[in-house]
Formats: sequence, structure tokens, C-alpha cells
Amino acid sequence: MDNTVQKDILTIRGIDVFHGAFQALWDLSLEVRRGEMLALIGANDSGKSTLLDAISGLVHPANGSIVWEGREITRLTPYQIVELGITQVPEGRLIFPEMTVFDNLDIGSYNQKARPLRNKNLAMVYELFPILKKRKNQIAKTLSGGQQQMMAIGRGLMSNPKLILIDEMSLGLAPIIVNEIFKALKEIRDQGITILFVEQNVRRTLQEADRAYILETGRIVMSGTAKELQEEEQVKKAYFGL
Repeated sequence: MDNTVQKDILTIRGIDVFHGAFQALWDLSLEVRRGEMLALIGANDSGKSTLLDAISGLVHPANGSIVWEGREITRLTPYQIVELGITQVPEGRLIFPEMTVFDNLDIGSYNQKARPLRNKNLAMVYELFPILKKRKNQIAKTLSGGQQQMMAIGRGLMSNPKLILIDEMSLGLAPIIVNEIFKALKEIRDQGITILFVEQNVRRTLQEADRAYILETGRIVMSGTAKELQEEEQVKKAYFGL
């Protein structure tokens, strides 16, 4: 994919984010281009999840701006941000364990814009993850970890997003399930939905993403196309042990 022709759908400029007295993000800037699969790479506590939370409106920056399709959203509520077309699949999935698979998915379509498209989006989710259709009446907590992650991504898609944020996508999952999820992400992107994801497996991430940003202690230390980063000596030493 030639990302040089892609327009930025989301622009973050100079944000500082605090958790109480602790500063989690420092003067952070990045761009998300329409239709790309963009990765955030970094160790635990590097600020990746905080950045997704800032985009989603779960935390608000002390300084800087977040602009979505030309509109500043820095101070909007999570509900308002979902309505605009941004949805987050949180770390740990946060499913409703006692509800059925169908009800977990359906709850994702409750924003005003998504509700009329519920059946269309549900059909897309079932096409991406056929196991969810097969198990739609099953209680969510009885699914495997991989199936629960598929359901969490499916719930995000039910909100009819233009941008989907996925936190710690493959954590604790078997490689075969990770393969299935990456395959689904490519299909999601091919349908015009932009993807920003956090992933611990750096080698695999740089095989799958279009571009990536590398975070260390709340700052972006490197960015580029996946191919460029694969060839960076600093990345090879830090993440590949080369």
C-alpha cells in the first residue's frame, strides 16, 4: 500500500497526559493515515495504552490537541468519540461474561449512528469470525481466550467505526489464533476501516503493519514504515537481539 497518497484521519500534536502526579505521555505527536494498519510498539508502561485512552476520551491531555477528520476532539467524552467513528477494543477484552455472544456483540451497536446498521455490521462480524455465528447463543465466559478476543473485536466493529483501536491484541493467545486475527484485521482494513493496534510481538507486528511508532517512557523515539523499522539497527538490537 502506498501510504504517501493517504490523508491523515487523526492528528495528535504535543499531548502531555498525567495519571495523578505521574506523567505518562510527554509532548507526543503522531498521525494516523486513512486506510492504514498502524502499530504502537513498546515495553510495558511505555504509554501505549494511555495513548489509546487519550484518543478514546477516557483520559484527557493536559496540553496539546487531538484532531479527528479536521475536528478537535481533545475534550470530548468517550460516548461522543464513539459517535464520531472511533472505537476501542480494550486490553483484557472486558467482555460481559454472563451474557451470550450475540448480546455481547449487539451491545456494541447502541450508538445512534450504528443502530440502523446493526444487521449489516453483524453480518460482517460473522463473515470475519464464523465461530461467533456458530456460538452466538453460547455464554461468553465459556469461549476460549481467542474466541473472546474475536468477540471483543466484533463488538468494536458493531459500533460502525472508521478507526478501530486494539490494545494488546494477541496477549496470551496461541500462534494459530494470532494468525487468524491478523488475517481478519487485513480484511477489516480492506473494507476501509483504519486500524491502530498495540502489540507486544515486535517481529510479527513489523511483518503485518504498514507503519509503526515506537514508544519509550511516554515518548516516541522512532517511527517509519514497517520495512524501514525492520532494517533499523536500533530496532534489531532492542527487539530482535541482533
